[in-house]
Amino acid sequence: MNTSNAMRLRKGLLWGAALVVIASIGALAFASRRIAAEQSAYTAPSAGRCTPTALNRSAILPGTTLAVSPLPDSYVASPATQISLLGAPSSAISDIRVLGSETGPHKGSLRAYSQGDGASFVPSKPFVSGETVTVHGKVRVGSRTQPFAFKFVVAHEDVSLAGAASSSSTIKDPDEWQHFHSAPELKAPDVIETSHASGTSPGDLFTAPYNGPGPNGLMIFEEDGNLVWFHPLAPQKFATNLQVQQDEGQQVLTWWQGYIPPQGFGEGEEIIDNTSYQQIGHVRAGNGLLADLHEFRITPQGTGLLTVFNPIQCNLSALGGPSGAAVTDSIFQEIDLRTGLVRKEWASLNHVALTDSYSTATGSSMAWPYDYFHMNSIDPLANGRTLISARNTSTLYELNTATGQVLTHIGGRHSSFKLASGADTAYQHDATMLPSGVISVFDNGGVPKVHPQSRALILSVNAKAKTDTVVAEYEHSNPTLMAGSQGNVQSLEDGNVFVGWGAEPYFSEFTAGGQLLYDAHMHGSYEAYRTYRFPWTGTPTEAPAIAASAASAGAAVTVYASWNGDTRTASWDVLAGPSPQQLAPVASAPRNGFETAIATPSAEAYVAVEALDASGAVLGTSHTIAG
Repeated sequence: MNTSNAMRLRKGLLWGAALVVIASIGALAFASRRIAAEQSAYTAPSAGRCTPTALNRSAILPGTTLAVSPLPDSYVASPATQISLLGAPSSAISDIRVLGSETGPHKGSLRAYSQGDGASFVPSKPFVSGETVTVHGKVRVGSRTQPFAFKFVVAHEDVSLAGAASSSSTIKDPDEWQHFHSAPELKAPDVIETSHASGTSPGDLFTAPYNGPGPNGLMIFEEDGNLVWFHPLAPQKFATNLQVQQDEGQQVLTWWQGYIPPQGFGEGEEIIDNTSYQQIGHVRAGNGLLADLHEFRITPQGTGLLTVFNPIQCNLSALGGPSGAAVTDSIFQEIDLRTGLVRKEWASLNHVALTDSYSTATGSSMAWPYDYFHMNSIDPLANGRTLISARNTSTLYELNTATGQVLTHIGGRHSSFKLASGADTAYQHDATMLPSGVISVFDNGGVPKVHPQSRALILSVNAKAKTDTVVAEYEHSNPTLMAGSQGNVQSLEDGNVFVGWGAEPYFSEFTAGGQLLYDAHMHGSYEAYRTYRFPWTGTPTEAPAIAASAASAGAAVTVYASWNGDTRTASWDVLAGPSPQQLAPVASAPRNGFETAIATPSAEAYVAVEALDASGAVLGTSHTIAG
C-alpha cells in the first residue's frame, strides 16, 4: 500500500499554515499517565476482528459539532491515518493529545482545511497494527469549551496484494484499432456505429478503453466514431472514469489512473487536466491509502470525493470462511483539494454488516479478500444526504452526510422500501439522484445472473409510502447483453439518457421515452468502466501532426494532417516550397475526421500544414517535413 499521504500542491496553492500542538513535558507526562490508566480497563482487540461492537455509530462526538474519523470504536483505521476533525474552525480546536497503546504519545500538527470548517491532526509517526489509539482534545462551542475523547483500533492491513496487477490482452489484432499516417502511435479502438437517428444530444463521447489488443488509454470521439483525442498509457497502466467536471468554475477533464489487481479494484490516483490536456492537478487518497477506480467527484466547495478499497485481516469463521482471511473494506474519503488533507473518511465495515452481502466468504484468503460490499458510486445530495451504491449487497444507501450513518436501504436484504415489480437491482452501478428526485442506476443483473439482461433504470423512491417503483427502463437491442461488471447511466440536459454498458463495449443513447437514438460499440475484446457524453472544446498546445507520401519519385504528394485533441479545426491548408524557409499555400481541404488526406498539385520538396477554424483564422502549424 502507499505509505505517503501527502498530495502534491495543486495550481500553485500553498499548504495552509500548520498549527503545531506540542504540550509541555510535564503536562504530556501527566496526560500519558491519565490516558494509560483509562486504557487499562479497555479490552485489547483480537487480531482477527474487523467490525465494531455496534454498527452505524454517528461520527459526531456527543456535546460537540465535530464529526471525526476514524470513527469512534472502529477497528479499520490505517496505520498512517490522520485524525480528521470536521465541523468547527481550526482556531476552536485545541489541546489535542493522541496516545497509542503500543507506540505511546504522538506529536503532530493540527492543519486547517481550506474551507475553514475543521482541521486534521497529522501525527509525526505512524501507528502500529492492532493498537488502540485514544484521542483527547477540546473544542469551543459558542462561549464554552467542550472536552472530548474517543478511541479507535488500527487494522492489520492485508499487504499480500501489493504489486499484483492484471494485464491487458496479449492477442494483437490490428483490425481492432485505428491507423493514422500522421499519428501512428495512436492505436485507438475502432468504433462501429450501428444505429443513429436524429435528436441525439450535442457533445462528444468520453471513455477509457482497456483490455483490448491495443494500448489502454483515454479516448474522446465523435458519435460517428471519428477520433478526437487518444492518450495511450504505459504498459500495465489502466485508466477509468474519463469525464468532464467543473473545478473552481473551469471545465476540466478528470480520470482515475493506476493499476487494477485481479481482485477488481484500483490502486492509483485521480488526474485533472485543463482543456489543453495539461495536467493541473492530481488527487491522492489520504491516510496512506490508494485511490480506487470507481468514483471521483469534484464538489463546489473545493473538495474531492473518491473511493478506496482497503483489504484488512479479518476472522471470517462466523461466515463460513477462514479465521485467517481478509475482507475488503469499501471506503470513501473527502479530500481538501488545496491541502490534500482528509476531511472525512467513511468505511463500510463501520456501518453495514458482513451478512448483508450476496457474496460468500467461503474460499476467501489473504490473497483473495472477501469483497462483501464493493462501493462503486458516491452522489452528494443537496438535502444533507449522500447516496452510495454497493455492488455486492445489491443495495443503494442514503447516508446522513454529517454523521455518516445509514438512514435507508434501497433494495438488498434489508430494504427500507417495498420494491414494485421490476424495481429490484442486482450488482448495480452508478446510482445518481436527478434534479426531479428520481434515481438513475445501471442494473447489471449479474454475474451471477439474476436478470435476463442488463438495463438502465429510473427509480422513484417515495419516502412517505415507503415504495420504490420503476419510472423508466432502458434495455439494449441485443436481448442477451449481460454486463457482469461496470456500466453507467447519464441523464443529459435535453432529457435524453446515455448508457455505457461497462464490461460489454457498447454505448447507447435513448429518448426519455425509451426510443433508441444512437448505438455503437468497440470490438469485443475491449471494455470500459463508464462512457459519457459531454460538450467539449479541446485546445491542445502541441503542434498539429503531418505525414506525406508520393506514389513514385517526382509524383504529386499526398499530405496527411491531424491534431490530437483539437475540436476547433474546420479546414486544413497545405504549405509547400523548395526549402523550409520558402513555403506557400498550394492546397486546402475541409477537415475530414481525425486525419485528413490532402492531394497536392505537384511534387513538393518540403511541406507543412496549417489548421484553420471556421472563420479561416490559423489555429496552429505543423512542423515542416520533406515531401
